[in-house]
Amino acid sequence: MAQINADEITQLLKEQIENYDAEISVDQVGTIISLGDGIARLHGLDKAMAGEMLKFPHGVEGLAMNLDEDQVGCVILGDYTELREGDEVKRSGEIMSVPVGTPLIGRVVNALGRPIDNRGPIEGTELAPIERIAPGVVDRQGVFEPMSTGLKAIDSMIPIGRGQRELIIGDRQTGKTAVALDTIINSAKNNLICIYCAIGQKRSSVAQVVQTLTEHGAMDYTIVVSASASEPAPMQYLAPYAATAMGE
Repeated sequence: MAQINADEITQLLKEQIENYDAEISVDQVGTIISLGDGIARLHGLDKAMAGEMLKFPHGVEGLAMNLDEDQVGCVILGDYTELREGDEVKRSGEIMSVPVGTPLIGRVVNALGRPIDNRGPIEGTELAPIERIAPGVVDRQGVFEPMSTGLKAIDSMIPIGRGQRELIIGDRQTGKTAVALDTIINSAKNNLICIYCAIGQKRSSVAQVVQTLTEHGAMDYTIVVSASASEPAPMQYLAPYAATAMGE
């Protein structure tokens, strides 16, 4: 056996001490004390914030909603059947936010702003909270510019302005979605960014809408936010908030 010089050992130890970099990570960890129907009650997260994202095992996320003295009520944004009572849950320290910005244009995303169109990740976006204080009436810009739908019957009878809320009411299978899609397709010449938010629809129906918009070249200026009927109720609840945040 070759003998190792004491000076060499000393030199190696010095190098290891100089290159030693200790990283300390502090997480506030809680425990699931009850779980059912997508709702979890958590113990140990006394510093959790309302609307904060929480991290569960198996990559499942949750949203802190109810803050009591001794426990936190949380909705599960995913498959809660993967979780069990006694599992650990960690704080993220981040209020519920979704990605926003021009890179979202032309993509299909879920209520968390994550792509579901099998076209890879979305780069270069910023984050915006889904719940924010709306500006007062005085601070808002007035509706002064018209917006044409391209449907002569509607444009001749109902004046619609940019920034105006307009409700389309009707029984099922009467063409409400067709009117909205025609308006999106005709908005190519209006220099508008359109957002289609599908809540509680079948995935096949959403795919058909995306196919129609793609065929007419409307996906070049459209964002589709989908929370289909097969997704948990909290995702369907968050979908309109996410779409509104992207629009703002």
